[in-house]
Amino acid sequence: MAASKPVEVPGGGGTAGLSRWQLALVLGTPILLGAGAIYLWGRRAARRGKGASERKTPEGRASPGPGGESGSGQADGPGHEEMSPLGRAQAAKNKGNKYFKAGKYELAIQCYTEAISLCPPEKNLDLSTFYQNRAAAYEQLQKWTEVAQDCTKAVELNPKYVKALFRRAKAHEKLDNKKECLEDVTAVCILEAFQNQQSMLLADKVLKLLGKEKAKEKYKNREPLMPSPQFIKSYFSSFTDDIISQPLLKGEKSDEDKDKEGEASEVKENSGYLRAKQYMEEENYDKIISESTKEIEAKGRYMAEALLLRATFYLLIGNASAAKPDLDQVISMEDANVKLRANALIKRGSMYMQQQQPVLSTQDFNMAADIDPQNADVYHHRGQLKILLDQIEEAVEDFDECIRLRPNSALAQAQKCFALYRQAYTGSNALTVQAAMKGFEDVIKNFPRCAEGYALYAQALTDQQQFGKADEMYDKCIDLEPDNATTYVHKGLLQLQWKQDLDKGLELISKAIEIDNKCDFAYETMGTIEVQRGNLDKAIEMFNKAINLAKSEMEMAHLYSLCDAAYAQTEVAKKYGLKPPTL
Repeated sequence: MAASKPVEVPGGGGTAGLSRWQLALVLGTPILLGAGAIYLWGRRAARRGKGASERKTPEGRASPGPGGESGSGQADGPGHEEMSPLGRAQAAKNKGNKYFKAGKYELAIQCYTEAISLCPPEKNLDLSTFYQNRAAAYEQLQKWTEVAQDCTKAVELNPKYVKALFRRAKAHEKLDNKKECLEDVTAVCILEAFQNQQSMLLADKVLKLLGKEKAKEKYKNREPLMPSPQFIKSYFSSFTDDIISQPLLKGEKSDEDKDKEGEASEVKENSGYLRAKQYMEEENYDKIISESTKEIEAKGRYMAEALLLRATFYLLIGNASAAKPDLDQVISMEDANVKLRANALIKRGSMYMQQQQPVLSTQDFNMAADIDPQNADVYHHRGQLKILLDQIEEAVEDFDECIRLRPNSALAQAQKCFALYRQAYTGSNALTVQAAMKGFEDVIKNFPRCAEGYALYAQALTDQQQFGKADEMYDKCIDLEPDNATTYVHKGLLQLQWKQDLDKGLELISKAIEIDNKCDFAYETMGTIEVQRGNLDKAIEMFNKAINLAKSEMEMAHLYSLCDAAYAQTEVAKKYGLKPPTL
C-alpha cells in the first residue's frame, strides 16, 4: 500500500474516518449530492434516530399535495344510492382498505378498481390515492409490472406523491430497472430532505449495484493508463526493502568516468531487466513492462526481479489480473531472494485488500512476516491494512515493529500517530486525543522533511476544528512536495470547510489538476463540489474524467455511483422540478 496520501479509513466519525468522497462532502454546511448523499446523511440520520418510520399502506388520501383534505370517505350504508360520485368512490376505497387489512388482496383490488371508475376525473388527489392503494395490493401479490403502472398513474396525477414514487422505485428494483429505480428514489430522498432511512438505503443499494455493473464492463475494456511520475515515485517511496526500486548498482551501469557508450551498450543488449531499471531512473516508465517481458521470455539472470517489476507496473496501470500471475510466480520461487518474495506478498496482499478480500490479504501479509521477519515494509504495510480493518491495536503493534527495525522510518511514525489518534477520536477520549496530537507534534519535530506527517496532522487538526493550524500543515506539505496534487485538493477542501470560500477551494483543486492532470481525486472532488453548486453537467464531466483514471474496478464503481447520482438528479429536476439546496 503506497503512502502517497493520508490514509483513508472507512467508517467512524470526523474527517479522519471518512473516505475521499465523504471528505468532499464535509464542507461545514448541510450538503446534498442527489441520491449520492445517502451515505453521509444516512449516518447522520442514524445518530439522530430520525427518519426510520415505516410507510403505512393503504391510505385514506394522497399526501403530500395541495388542496388539503380529499373526500370524506363515508362507508357503505343506507342512502348509498344518493351519495355523490366521489362519495361512492371513497366508500369503495374504504371497503378495499378493509379487505387489504384482512389480507384479501384480490378483493381489495376489485374495490380500488371500482373506486377509480367512480371517481370524477378532476379529483386528482383522490384518484392518485386509489391508484396508489391498488398498487399496494398488487405489491402484496408481487405483481411488479402492475405496481409500477398504477404508481405511474398516481404520480401523473400528483407528481410529488412520495408513497407512490417510493413504491414504484421498489417495483423497478424488482423488475431490475435500476436507472428508473434510482430516479424515483432520488426524488423521494429530496422530497423527504434525506430524513428517511428506507429510501436512503434503497438509493445506496441501487447506486452500488449500478456502479459495480458499469465498472465491471468498463474496467474489462479500459485502456491501461500509466499514472503520473509523482504518483509512481510516491508509491515506491513507501517501500524501503524493495530491491526493484533501488538504483542500479555499480557494475550494473557504467561509472561516469568509464566509456559510457561501451558498458551501457552491453546492458542494453544483454538484460531487459537492467534496461528497465535504467528507464525507471530516467522516469521513462512506459517502456518498463516491455523490457521486463524480454528478460522473462529470455529466462535471464534477473527473471525473478523482472517478474516483480512487471507485476508492480501492471498494478500501477490498474491491470491486477495481469499482475497476479507474475506475483504468484515470484512468491513460489523458493530459491529467489526472500526480499523479492516478501515484496511480492505485500503487493499481492495490498491488491487483495483493494479487491475487498481482507482474509486473503491478511494471509499474504502474515506469510510475508513469516518468511522475512526482519523486513520493515511488511509491518508498515500490514499496519495500514489493520487500520482499514479497524484493528487499531494490532496496527499500532505493527508500526512499532517497523519502527524497531527502522527507527528512522518517518512514514511509520506518522501513521502510528494517525492510528492512535483515530482510536482516541472514535472513543471520544479527550485525554488520549490530546496525547495523540502531541504525538503528531513530536513526529514533525523529529522528521521535519516527512510530508506525510504534516498531512496526517492536518487531518487531525481539521477534526479538532483547528483550521488555521491545519492550513499551515498543508502549506508545509506543499513546501516539501510542491508537485503533490493531492495536498492541494485537501487544502482546497479545508478552505470550504473553514471559510466557506468556494472560489479559493476551486482554485486550489484546479491547481492540483494543473500539476497532475491524472489526479483522479482532484476530478472527483471537483465533481462533488459542482454538484453542490447545482452545476450537474459539469459535475458529470468531472466524474467521467475521474472514472477514466480510476486505478481499480472498486474505485471505478464508487465513481460511477457518484456520476449516476448526479445524473439521476438532473432527470428528477427535469421531470419534477426538484432540486436539493446548493451552495
